[in-house]
Amino acid sequence: MDIDKKNLDETFLNFIIDYIEEIKELLSSDIWENIFLNCSKNEVFIFWLLYRKNEVNMTEAAEYIHVPLNTATGIIGRMERNGLVVRTRSKEDKRVVKIEFSEQGKSQFESLINQILYYGFQIIHSFTKEEMDVLYKMTTKTIEVLKQDRKKTEPKKVRKIRID
Repeated sequence: MDIDKKNLDETFLNFIIDYIEEIKELLSSDIWENIFLNCSKNEVFIFWLLYRKNEVNMTEAAEYIHVPLNTATGIIGRMERNGLVVRTRSKEDKRVVKIEFSEQGKSQFESLINQILYYGFQIIHSFTKEEMDVLYKMTTKTIEVLKQDRKKTEPKKVRKIRID
């Protein structure tokens, strides 16, 4: 069977565009007004790291998002100015800067997680077992394809400088 790749790509793109237009009207304005939707990808990853660990140091944050320490410092500084995180010096070692959620940041992130979980559970509970099996297979295959593509463009390793 001979498939017209250009036509298939255009059809898929139009499908995605139509799909986004359809679901944008279904999502609550509360979701769109959440401050986290104005954040960069790296800021969202920092939020996720803080959600999982409660507190991290600057080196951990930089390594987690695969950026140099000076770039992470700028990202955390922006987040702090927006009132989402707090930076403090370690009591044990004044050279170490710890990052944690501010009250506002934690509250807003938990609100966003709760909204995602609510809608996620609503959607998942509407699926049959067969649909869930198909969804799982499609998600797994999508991750495999993205991992293969990612191997071609591995991020630069963050160089560690030991300070004694």
